[in-house]
Order: sequence, then structure tokens, then C-alpha cells
Amino acid sequence: MTKKKVKKPLTIEQKITRRTFLSFGVFGALATGAVFGYKWLYNSPMEVKSITGGERIPLRRALNKTELAVRRLLYSEKHLVKTYPKSMAAKNVRENSDIGLESRIDLAAWKLEVCKSNGEQLLITIEQIKALPKTEIVFDFKCVEGWDQIQHWGGVSFNDFIKHFKLDAETRLDYVGMETPDKLYYVGLDMDSALHPQTLLAYEMNDKPVPLNHGAPLRLIIPVKYGVKNLKRIGSITFSNTRPRDYWAEVGYDYYLGL
Repeated sequence: MTKKKVKKPLTIEQKITRRTFLSFGVFGALATGAVFGYKWLYNSPMEVKSITGGERIPLRRALNKTELAVRRLLYSEKHLVKTYPKSMAAKNVRENSDIGLESRIDLAAWKLEVCKSNGEQLLITIEQIKALPKTEIVFDFKCVEGWDQIQHWGGVSFNDFIKHFKLDAETRLDYVGMETPDKLYYVGLDMDSALHPQTLLAYEMNDKPVPLNHGAPLRLIIPVKYGVKNLKRIGSITFSNTRPRDYWAEVGYDYYLGL
């Protein structure tokens, strides 16, 4: 009768060596996969430039699917961004870009052009907008570059604006487009986000008129989006069932850019 060989238990040093070997093996496999994945993505064809552009096709598909998932599963008008007391608002509000603000503007002559889907146009003065009930918000403004700042804005709720100027029929469409007067900067918004209860057409910053470098006389404040969607100096508003053009989406950014 033969005796079975009894395996000697591994020493602590042997166990450490085995675990180290396995760890490096897994790491090496993941690193190799990442390198090949990057090369595959880098060599993938670019999307044809239209409303979006400047991205590899697989990445754009991933962004679009992520947007659908967020809109269907996570978005809710009941989800409000956190607000703060006025005392916490920054006194020196950060300025990040002047795209669309470089052209001179006659504030006294400014009028907001609202283009309805039936072709009708409204020209609305800042006085008409200021005559509506004022809404204020103090929230954490977030930038895609990674910084954030608690800011205080005042203006008219976009929902109140819609109701007052009898634009309810337009809200049955899918998108809102906004552009600066010089047409150099523009954003496209999904209707649900535009109608979020915290979205404002803002004409005040820290209880004073919005300064020129922050979008006077009227700018968009949409807390459920990153800063690049918060258009400064609104010149026109349009409504449609197709995505309006969007400045940063045209160079490769995500179109939705929701928080």
C-alpha cells in the first residue's frame, strides 16, 4: 500500500510570491487590453460632422447610449440640485469664456427673439421679462473643466416665461435652441431639462444686473447642466423636434452634458 505524498503547506514567503505573481498577471492582462482597446478606438473612423462632430464613431455611440439611459432612468423634474443660503455665494463670480460676447451690443435696443415652430416670431424686451415674477437660486455651478463655485442668480423661471408668452404648444416638441445675438455661440437643450423647475432666464447676479462679461442683459442658468450649456447673452430661442446645433457638441463634446 503506497502512501500519498502530503503537500507541504506554503510558507508565508511563497504565498506572497504567488499573490504577487497573480496580481502582476492580472494587471498585465488589463494593461494589454487597455492598450489594444485604445489603439482600436484611436484607429476607428471619425463621425461625419453634423450636429455632433469631432469624435470617434464608437465613442459617440457610447455617449448617445449613456444619454438615453440617463434621460430615461435618472432624470426627473423632482430631482432638484442642492441650494445654499445667499451668504455662501461667491462675491467674485468666475468667468470662463467670452465666446459670443466679443461683439458690441446696444443693451437699450436688445430684444429677445422667440421663434415659434409655426414661423411666428416674438420680440420681447428686458422690461417685459423683468415684469414677470422673479425667481432666485443659489447653487453650485459646475464646469466641465473640473471647477465649481456657489453662485447666486435671479431672473424669471423658464416655465413662467413659457406660460406668460403662451408658448405651451412649443413644449410638446423635443428641443430648445438658444443662440447669442451674433450667432457665434449656441446651445441645444432637451425639452425636459429646459423645463426643469430650476431653469432660469437670468438678468441678475448677486442682486445686481448681470454684467456684460457674464451675459448681459439675459443669460441662461440651467443647474442640471454643466456650465457650457448655460448660454450667456441670449439673442434668440427656437423650438424643434430635431437637435439644434450646439457649439461644443460640434467639436466632440457630449450633447446632453447633464448632471
